[in-house]
Amino acid sequence: MAWDWEKLQQQRRRHESPPPPQVNDIFRKFRGTRGKVPPIGTLFLIGIIIYALSTMFFTVGVDEVGVIQRFGRFARIVQPGLNFKLPAGIEKVTKVKVKYVYKEEFGFRTIRAGIRTKYASGGAFLNESLMLTGDLNVAVVPWTVQYRISDPYKYLFKVRNVKATLRDLSEATMRLVVGDRSINEVISKRQEIALQAKDLLQREMDRAQTGIKIVTIELKKTNVPEPVQPSFNEVNEAIQEKEQMIYKAREAYNKVIPKARGEAEKTIREAEGYALERINKAKGDVARFNQLYEEYVKAKEITKKRLYLEAIKDIYLKIGKKYIIDADQKNLLPILNLEKAEGAKK
Repeated sequence: MAWDWEKLQQQRRRHESPPPPQVNDIFRKFRGTRGKVPPIGTLFLIGIIIYALSTMFFTVGVDEVGVIQRFGRFARIVQPGLNFKLPAGIEKVTKVKVKYVYKEEFGFRTIRAGIRTKYASGGAFLNESLMLTGDLNVAVVPWTVQYRISDPYKYLFKVRNVKATLRDLSEATMRLVVGDRSINEVISKRQEIALQAKDLLQREMDRAQTGIKIVTIELKKTNVPEPVQPSFNEVNEAIQEKEQMIYKAREAYNKVIPKARGEAEKTIREAEGYALERINKAKGDVARFNQLYEEYVKAKEITKKRLYLEAIKDIYLKIGKKYIIDADQKNLLPILNLEKAEGAKK
């Protein structure tokens, strides 16, 4: 019976699943394999898995975005933070700084930036800034262009060399704007030229689909080439003297001409007043004469006598002393002598 029982237990163990391995068994097996090298295929597979996992996760900075390409073709754009993509070889990420302001310099280069910034100019850089103005003068116009990347997709895939395109279009735009102005405008109206060049350059960059946004264009100190600066200064001095003389002449003109115009206006007004007075007086005399004539026609003798008396009255008022002499008076001289004697006594 004992043998049959053991045989039954063995058959039952065959049909049951084996128990899970214990921790001690695992450590025992690990100690047993210590010092043994895994197969090369296993190591290669483990390395591929670790590399794939390390390329699936990446971080994008706060001032940039990530452009994902799948087998070289554009797939999507990811925002700042921790992101996930397919392993390397399948998807590739290119980080583009969209908030950083880039700068391109024309006619000079910055050697060292700081409180006392050092620049390099002349030589090959001078050709960038030499321009022909609208009045056929040569000007040295250095400037800078500041820009941002507004469209990462266009920036990466639409133009082969965005920086070279920007420099070529910026130089062509500035030459176009400067070529429409005189040398004096180029020197004195830099802000106006910069704004016009910015608008024109932005239109050209949008037309080329570069994905760039022009922030600002700044013109540095503009001047004429160094060999002609003395002659140019003499011309400017002559122009200033000319403007000064014109200003003085206009000042004298403004003093004399208004005064002469005022006096002429005054004379005209006085003449008009005198003419009006004479006309009114003449009209009055005519009216008076007409009235007298009407009365004269009615009574000629009376009118003649009245006119005579009025005339005598006016005459007597104007002469001094009057002597009324009788027609029969013969001796007038004693009376005149008496008047002289009275005057002597006084």
